[in-house]
Amino acid sequence: MNAPADLLLIDDAAGPDDSDVGLPMSQVIRERLKASGARFFANDNISDAIHSGAELQALEAEVAEKMKAVLQSLVIDIDRDHNTRETAKRVAKMFVREVFSGRFSPAPAVTAFPNVEKVNELMLVGPLTVRSACSHHLCPIIGKLWVGVLPKPGSKLIGLSKFARISDWIMSRPQIQEEAVKNLADHLEQELDPAGLAVVVKANHFCMHWRGVKDNSRMTSSVMRGELHASQALRQEFLALVKLDDHV
Repeated sequence: MNAPADLLLIDDAAGPDDSDVGLPMSQVIRERLKASGARFFANDNISDAIHSGAELQALEAEVAEKMKAVLQSLVIDIDRDHNTRETAKRVAKMFVREVFSGRFSPAPAVTAFPNVEKVNELMLVGPLTVRSACSHHLCPIIGKLWVGVLPKPGSKLIGLSKFARISDWIMSRPQIQEEAVKNLADHLEQELDPAGLAVVVKANHFCMHWRGVKDNSRMTSSVMRGELHASQALRQEFLALVKLDDHV
C-alpha cells in the first residue's frame, strides 16, 4: 500500500538502518547530523548524512509535499490552477537539486598537479558567475567572483574549470555574502596550500532589489590570506587586476 500523500516516509531501499523505516526523511537526516555532532545551518554541507540517491529523492518528495501546504496557505488553488499544479514539485527540485545543491552534494572531485616549474607569480581567475541566495529571504544573489592565487613550490595547481566547480558548490546554498566568501577561501586554501590567496565577490542582492528599499546597489566582499594579506603591493596588484577585469 502506498503511503498517504501527506506522510512521506523513508522506505527500506532509502537507508540501511531498519529503525529509520516509517520516519520522514528530513528527520532521519537531522538525527544523523545531531548524533555526529555536525552543524546543519543553511550554508552547511550535509551530504555525509545522506546515504543514497534514494534518500535524496525521498527528501525532495517531502519538500514538495510541504511546499504544497505553503501554496495552499497562500490561498492558491493548486488543484484547478494549471499554472501552479506542479509548482510544488518544481520548487522542491529547484531547492534540492539546483540552487541549494551545494548543501546536499559532496565536494566536486579536484584533480591537482604539483607545481613542478615552481610558479610563484600572482594568478587571477575570473570573473566567475556567482549564483547564490540570501538565507534571510531566499532571494537570489547574482554577481561576479575573482580568485587570486600566489603559488609556492609546495602548492598544488588545479585547472580553471575546477575553480568554477568549487565556487558553484560553495555558492549553491542559502547564505550571506560575507560568510560565502570566507567559506570559499577556506576551501581553496585547503585544496591548494598557496603562499597567498584572495577572493573578491561583487554581487546584486534581490532581497534588496525586489523588496524592502528596492535599491539597485551591489555589495563587494573580499578575503585576503597569506602574502596577499601581508603585502600591500601584492594586494594592490590583485585589486587593480580585478578592477580592470570588471570594466572589460
